[in-house]
Amino acid sequence: MKRIVLISVLLSMAAMLQSQNLPRVVSGSIHRIENFKSKFIDTRNVDVWLPDGYSNSKKYAVVYMHDGQMLFDSLTTWNHRSWDADAVISQLIRDNQIEPVIVVGIWNSGKSRHPEFFPQKPFESLTPELKALATKQLQSMGNTIEKFQPHSDNYLKFLVTELKPFIDKNYSVYKDRRHTFIGGSSMGGLISMYAICEYPKIFGGAICMSTHWPGSFTVENNPIPESFFIYLKSSLPDPRKHKIYFDYGDKTLDAMYPPLQQKADEVMKAKGYTNKNWITRFYPGDDHSETAWSRRLHVPLEFLLKK
Repeated sequence: MKRIVLISVLLSMAAMLQSQNLPRVVSGSIHRIENFKSKFIDTRNVDVWLPDGYSNSKKYAVVYMHDGQMLFDSLTTWNHRSWDADAVISQLIRDNQIEPVIVVGIWNSGKSRHPEFFPQKPFESLTPELKALATKQLQSMGNTIEKFQPHSDNYLKFLVTELKPFIDKNYSVYKDRRHTFIGGSSMGGLISMYAICEYPKIFGGAICMSTHWPGSFTVENNPIPESFFIYLKSSLPDPRKHKIYFDYGDKTLDAMYPPLQQKADEVMKAKGYTNKNWITRFYPGDDHSETAWSRRLHVPLEFLLKK
């Protein structure tokens, strides 16, 4: 009897410790999948946010979001800022502005974040000389020591062939493209753009906030942005079946983005995107931070998930 009581106490303590490690949310709840194993990338945590009233008797759309450890609770983030995604989405649901949705927050791996989020095919299209130049620029900022090589194709394989099937099986969600979205900011914006281009049958919409078009951290003598624009010209998905959202500010790191985003916008127009399926918003005075992205998050969510 004492042993049963002891086991019960230990299990309760373990559950309490796990809950203490979870992000605090103002609405809904977090399910953490710890150390999600993959054949393609390093093990990492995945935080699944479920809205208030989540029920297996109804179906939900899904937004897969990068940098999952930054989404919900500023007390748990390295810079003490967060997207407050739970508060933003809960308010939109309460106001009946969007359809019910869950958020799958994929933690980044820290040291591998840049190569995992850097679109691989555009980089591989560069000449050896331009690859070396791009590597040198990244080395100068401490992003890499060795020769730079993106492995974003494997990151997307993890999302599409391992994580999505797990979510489809274990949560009450729609599985089709029309209800499946992907989003992030900065490098997370780049990989979201790349994901909808590489897997147009999986993702119906992409949220690309403060998209880091430079790829490195300079715009001078930088071959990377043009490789992205060339890729978009050949790889953007059918505008009749997809929606894409871009935005940018003009402070801190975002100060590099206005002329580059304008070039991306020209490609969008040339490929048949209109205000029905594409938005680019400029936010003068906004910087490159979770605070800014949180303030703007309702815009792409309403655009993609409008009832």
